[in-house]
Amino acid sequence: MGPGTPPLNLRLILASTSPRRRQLMQGLDLPLQIVSIDVDETPPPGLPDDAVAEHLARKKAEAWTGTLAPDQVLVAADTTVLIDEHLLNKPVDEADAHRMLRLLSGRDHRVITGVCLRTADRLVSFADVALVRFRQLSDQEIAYYVQAHRPLDKAGAYGVQDWIGYTAVERIEGSFYTVMGLPMHRVYQGLKELAGA
Repeated sequence: MGPGTPPLNLRLILASTSPRRRQLMQGLDLPLQIVSIDVDETPPPGLPDDAVAEHLARKKAEAWTGTLAPDQVLVAADTTVLIDEHLLNKPVDEADAHRMLRLLSGRDHRVITGVCLRTADRLVSFADVALVRFRQLSDQEIAYYVQAHRPLDKAGAYGVQDWIGYTAVERIEGSFYTVMGLPMHRVYQGLKELAGA
């Protein structure tokens, strides 16, 4: 392998249509294919809230019916937001997004991203946690963000990589990329292990 060759000789399939996850995966400099997987994201009764993200990532990976070549890895992920042990999924509408952001305002919350890596013969899953602190948000700021950025497809009704991240996030303990939707340091380590590198 020459100095201009990526250290891993893998082809990746991302089981997500999220533009944020696609951008992060492209940063690995490996061939990338995108597939869409639609699963019921309702957690099973009795599953602890902090286990939901990893459970859903595994469910997405297992739902894909394609065939994997020996050098291919399917990557599936799910992100959840927890505050006061309450799980905040994707908001159902604008009013729900307002409610979630009011709940997060001026407080710490946990972001958990679960990941599942699947090869032709192996399946590995894990979760990574980051602690995020929001400053106090005004009702006007919340209304602007929900209207202008439409965060209805995001857990906890926000994307750390857009306006609210620039203006409201005071502190992150853990990986910024975990909050964005993929803990890239853990993904890369998992890929290295699967490749035997």
